[in-house]
Amino acid sequence: MVRREWVAVSKRMILVVLLIVTLIVLAGCGNGSTKTNSGNDKMKVITTFYPVYEFVRQVGGDKVDVTMLLKPGVEPHDWEPTAKELAEIKTAKVFFYHGAGLEPVDKLLKKEVLGAATAVEVSSGVEQIAIKDEDDDEHEHEGQGTQHEDEHHHMDMHTWLDPVAAQQEIKNIAEALANIDPQNREYYLKNAENYLQELSKLDQEYKTALSQTARRDIITSHAAFGYLAKRYDLRQVAVMGLSPDSEPTPEKMAAVVDFCREHQVKVIFFETIVSPKLSQTIAKETGASLLVLNPIESLTEEEMKQGKNYLIIMRENLANLKTALN
Repeated sequence: MVRREWVAVSKRMILVVLLIVTLIVLAGCGNGSTKTNSGNDKMKVITTFYPVYEFVRQVGGDKVDVTMLLKPGVEPHDWEPTAKELAEIKTAKVFFYHGAGLEPVDKLLKKEVLGAATAVEVSSGVEQIAIKDEDDDEHEHEGQGTQHEDEHHHMDMHTWLDPVAAQQEIKNIAEALANIDPQNREYYLKNAENYLQELSKLDQEYKTALSQTARRDIITSHAAFGYLAKRYDLRQVAVMGLSPDSEPTPEKMAAVVDFCREHQVKVIFFETIVSPKLSQTIAKETGASLLVLNPIESLTEEEMKQGKNYLIIMRENLANLKTALN
């Protein structure tokens, strides 16, 4: 009799333990949180492309689990999110996107896509600059007998290439994480402060290196370096427009070649994830050499494996700028 009662009590105890374990597991699977092997909660965060991913990673540290929608090596201009990528957004607590016209926000910020995720525009508060799209003018004025005075301007979205603008983006990220996860507020603000110091140091390195160069003109494959050029008083001459997919007209190619010859340009820049053919053509025509100027829109898989990051590549860019301008 006693044995039966003991068995019955044991079964009840096992059921209670199983129920408790189930509740704990279910609680850990709630929206916006993940469990690490050590049992610590991490806030789930989704980001669009590399600069946003890297900045969020620096501020969030080990309190966030960060996912990047665009895979390494994918060019973010004209990105069309897949159904799978859209579905992933609502699994996060926070969704960070760059803004400034880079991503298709009309698709990303729909209520049914976000679910309970909080959307944060990283570039908010950064003063945008406009770039004249000469290719638009050339196409529109083709066949017209009179000179058209209207100019087509598009807003440049490559804010992160200016270390000062990048500081504003870090502040936006820190404020968002601190508000959404107030328990770890001081942790996020401390990480942000450390990274802001790194960006300030980077800005000073650029100022020092580029203040007294012999030349001020940089020939880039696409018009990604407007913010960097404005910050450090350089002149960007881009073969293509704001998107590296735009094909320059023969007239535009000839104009760039003439500019290089007239100004005795010694270096033509190309990018890592875009075909270098146009830059190679101009270099061959002008006798210039080729160097990389990375817009850091997306890292290649090889760069990721090598442990490269925003600060490392910005310093590689600076080294190549110094070579080209001196």
